[in-house]
Amino acid sequence: MGDAEIKDGERLPLAVKDMGSCEIYPQTIQHNPNGRFVVVCGDGEYIIYTAMALRNKSFGSAQEFAWAHDSSEYAIRESNSVVKIFKNFKEKKSFKPDFGAESIYGGFLLGVRSVNGLAFYDWDNTELIRRIEIQPKHIFWSDSGELVCIATEESFFILKYLSEKVLAAQETHEGVTEDGIEDAFEVLGEIQEIVKTGLWVGDCFIYTSSVNRLNYYVGGEIVTIAHLDRTMYLLGYIPKDNRLYLGDKELNIVSYSLLVSVLEYQTAVMRRDFIMADKVLPTIPKEQRTRVAHFLEKQGFKQQALTVSTDPEHRFELALQLGELTIAYQLAVEAESEQKWKQLAELAISKCQFSLAQECLHHAQDYGGLLLLATASGNACMVNKLAEGAERDGKNNVAFMSYFLQGKLDACLELLIRTGRLPEAAFLARTYLPSQVSRVVKLWRENLSKVNQKAAESLADPTEYENLFPGLKEAFVVEEWVKKMHADLWPAKQYPFVTPNEERNVMEEAKGCQPSRSATQQELDGKPASPTPVIMESHAANKEEKSLLELEVDLDNLELEDIDDTTDINLDEDILDD
Repeated sequence: MGDAEIKDGERLPLAVKDMGSCEIYPQTIQHNPNGRFVVVCGDGEYIIYTAMALRNKSFGSAQEFAWAHDSSEYAIRESNSVVKIFKNFKEKKSFKPDFGAESIYGGFLLGVRSVNGLAFYDWDNTELIRRIEIQPKHIFWSDSGELVCIATEESFFILKYLSEKVLAAQETHEGVTEDGIEDAFEVLGEIQEIVKTGLWVGDCFIYTSSVNRLNYYVGGEIVTIAHLDRTMYLLGYIPKDNRLYLGDKELNIVSYSLLVSVLEYQTAVMRRDFIMADKVLPTIPKEQRTRVAHFLEKQGFKQQALTVSTDPEHRFELALQLGELTIAYQLAVEAESEQKWKQLAELAISKCQFSLAQECLHHAQDYGGLLLLATASGNACMVNKLAEGAERDGKNNVAFMSYFLQGKLDACLELLIRTGRLPEAAFLARTYLPSQVSRVVKLWRENLSKVNQKAAESLADPTEYENLFPGLKEAFVVEEWVKKMHADLWPAKQYPFVTPNEERNVMEEAKGCQPSRSATQQELDGKPASPTPVIMESHAANKEEKSLLELEVDLDNLELEDIDDTTDINLDEDILDD
């Protein structure tokens, strides 16, 4: 039947053929590695048959039977103290394990379980290779003999057999103890799952678990192939079909797709044979490559994973981790995702690619990030453009901060007024623009009277209650003086030469300045306005103090929250609700 007709998990319509009967009641049935012979063992006896015709080839007494990796070699457990090894159906050796023999296991080494643990012996000379304190239930060797799975009642272990170190120890007798050769095995992993049946394909261990899952383990990663609806037993894997076959007690046979190219690639990676891996890669379908890329990533080969993966999301994450700005930028352009632009902006900043960071933040409409970038780089032009753009897009928090950092207090005030933040505008005016206090209070009073007339009448206007605003006239002088001194912008590099605000006395510095008469001042003293203010005293040091940084970013005076991140400012709330 064609591959297109086979569906994963469906029963295969196979004909059942009666091969004959067995002379004993078998407890175990095992094929030898090349599949030519099959042995049945039970009732204290074993019989070896030819697999195709079920002709009797050999028989004898045995409590248990185990095939070696060599198809012509096998062992039997005659009793709890004697193990015999056969070669070409003739007895080759008989020995008594030092720790007894409760069970035996085949493979590259002869495994013997005792009450003290598991002992591995050499098939040729029955020399002890290693004793391990473990009580195995199953032992599965890979075809190469490099890997072995030891399954217990609660978990399974993946070990690597170091044959070169074993040969060296046998020659030099170094590192040999009563428990065998210390460096014979290396533990690669322990998995808390119960293995029911298992087999190796390359360096991938495929198994069914106690919870009826069909999984495979490779390189520390467990991949679930399928969830089984009943207890199934692994029969084998046919590479040319790219399918894994399982059966149940009712002789129902099912199969699941498992690409041999994927297994070969993962095996090559585990062996660090990247030349072979590159040869296998073109044979892997594109829909499977992202799964392979995740495997590469978990093995630490992120650069190769980036090359193999076809999932844009996965590739973008890998590009960020590897610092590949060009690839990440291309993927961000294709995705048009604000989140990706923000992530790329962070990477660009960490790489000091500020132009790219600025572009990314613009795409992400991250005004807070743009403000941080502009202020950190001392780019006054960028701050100014940001203020205008943020205000235009309704990002009033960032717009306010941008104006404030430039010392554009009038713009800050007008922004607060336009957005209905009249109380904040009044406090800003009282702190920085005393000449505007009267105008803002009138607006505040008019607005508040619509809600609470009594509260509106309680607001004091400096033109009406001069006695409640001590020092206001002096504040007019300071305001004019500050405007004069801050007419020109100084570069950020002048910051070290500027006296900090907390060390200054602006009232003292403004002495001698003759202010122009504002409308508020004229109402207060009833005198006409004087000409443009003249600075009577000047100090050479004042030039160095001309800086936007003299206008301390102190939002506490506005009775707003202490802001570290401009996105936390809540000026946008309840704005222009009508």
